Amino acid sequence: MNADLNAPRIQSVAPAGHTGESLPKPLLGTVLAVQANYYHVKLEGVGIGSRESKAGREGERTQPTLPLMLLCTRRSRLKKIGQRVMVGDQVEVEEPDWEGGRGAIAQVLPRRSSLDRPPVANADQLLLVFALVDPMLDPYQLSHFLVKAETTQLKVCLCLNKSDLATTDEREYWCARLQQWGYAPILMSVQQAIGLAAVEAQLGDRVTIVSGPSGVGKSSLINWLVPHSDLRVAAVSGKLGRGRHTTRHVELFELPTGGLLADTPGFNQPDLDCTPEALATYFPEARSRLALANCQFSDCLHRDEPNCVVRGDWERYEHYLSFLDEAIARQEALNKLGDSEATLKRKSNRDGQEQYEPKLETKKYRRPSRRVQQQTLQNMRYDLKDASLDGD
Repeated sequence: MNADLNAPRIQSVAPAGHTGESLPKPLLGTVLAVQANYYHVKLEGVGIGSRESKAGREGERTQPTLPLMLLCTRRSRLKKIGQRVMVGDQVEVEEPDWEGGRGAIAQVLPRRSSLDRPPVANADQLLLVFALVDPMLDPYQLSHFLVKAETTQLKVCLCLNKSDLATTDEREYWCARLQQWGYAPILMSVQQAIGLAAVEAQLGDRVTIVSGPSGVGKSSLINWLVPHSDLRVAAVSGKLGRGRHTTRHVELFELPTGGLLADTPGFNQPDLDCTPEALATYFPEARSRLALANCQFSDCLHRDEPNCVVRGDWERYEHYLSFLDEAIARQEALNKLGDSEATLKRKSNRDGQEQYEPKLETKKYRRPSRRVQQQTLQNMRYDLKDASLDGD
């Protein structure tokens, strides 16, 4: 396999003593990072056998087996069918080049979960990180993130960082308030090492996505959980009261206690992509009401409809109405797009992302096939021959 001079370099060592027959078949692995058109894949069931030292022969323990990483490309066949390779994917690797640390992804195994933003496959839970102060906790923004997290169908774990900078009354107030929302937050402080053991206990043997607005301490938390991750940490902007974007791509980090942690690019307000009818199910307060009784109408939007069991005096009901307007506006925009699809065609790019392009007029721009051209020429010859016979 030819090496690409522009490809990123990784440290990879050939497994000592392994032959092609001794390697597991098929060769499987997990995509830990995506960089341009290259994929960092941690292989399963393959390791670098440690050499037994003299001390080891005398009865002392030897070094543990180390995992093996390969830098892979994607097979052209996967590109043609629009198969996207995401961080967290379980993949099959072919033609490993042990000396060069390279390989090729031949197949993506079925996913148990898939998210587009952030683009992560096979995740188990979301670790939603906010700050109590610096920047101040905004209930509307927090509610927006929580609803978006609920739409993923993943378990949601809420952490409130910088709790050491808040007063005792502020901490008690927010814990009681969020309990009414249906969440039990973990109060923590990365700087003072408060509550970190409780966070770590939620992450073992799971694939966890860290999310939240910028400037709340996500990168600092990951640097503590994964000491060698070396993420860049930026101070909170004084003018806007929020952090600068320090994470530029999605990457999975291996936790010392087991499990994988996905850091995602910070964004200040995630988009809600749910239907108006389903929105209420992403509020725990509304779900508890619907579990006890049903609305009169099956398509109730819980706004002005009679005999609605959701509409009431719960705190986030105003948030629900605001998000409902967003969902209705989005659905109307999609309906307009659907009306215009008669003149548009959907096409997938190299990464498997879909986009719309104008359709060309079929009869005007479609090139006739070679068979049609030959048939047309044959008919013209017959016509000329018939014309010459008639002239005789």
